[in-house]
Amino acid sequence: MAQTRNASQGILADDKTHEREQIIEMLKKAYWMEIETVMSYITNSINPDGVRAQEIIESLQTDIQEELGHAQQFATRIKELYGVVPGSLDFTAEQTYLQPPQHQTDVVHVIKGVIEAETGAIEHYNAVIEATEGVDPVTNDMVIAILRDEEGHRRLFEGYLREYEAEGLA
Repeated sequence: MAQTRNASQGILADDKTHEREQIIEMLKKAYWMEIETVMSYITNSINPDGVRAQEIIESLQTDIQEELGHAQQFATRIKELYGVVPGSLDFTAEQTYLQPPQHQTDVVHVIKGVIEAETGAIEHYNAVIEATEGVDPVTNDMVIAILRDEEGHRRLFEGYLREYEAEGLA
């Protein structure tokens, strides 16, 4: 295979192959987390019933586009680091907490699932930021920006949950 890289410094340098491969694996996990979240958010933006579900539905519909954008950013960065973006056969679902609730009016189930998904993303992205600090500034900057979005999503849904709890519905 022809070698096309000629960067002598930074994460693309030949002597950084091990670090680059570790970062690619972390980015692949982030990519799949975002793809699964998109699937779960689509489901949970369509299935809920009831007057109170509308705000959650609208919020998830907005978040779908953001999460898809994050997945695309992770995929692009995987390729830039000379990795291969995985195909669907490599996907393994993990978000048990975001499966549709038994009763479609159980909006609290959806809210708690979103909080758990966002918390998982925040934890993983903090690990990526730590791993790329001083090693891969491009990935580091990208993930810091994505982390901000995820923290905002979590904060919004924590507010929804507090409202339900204050009314004795959660």
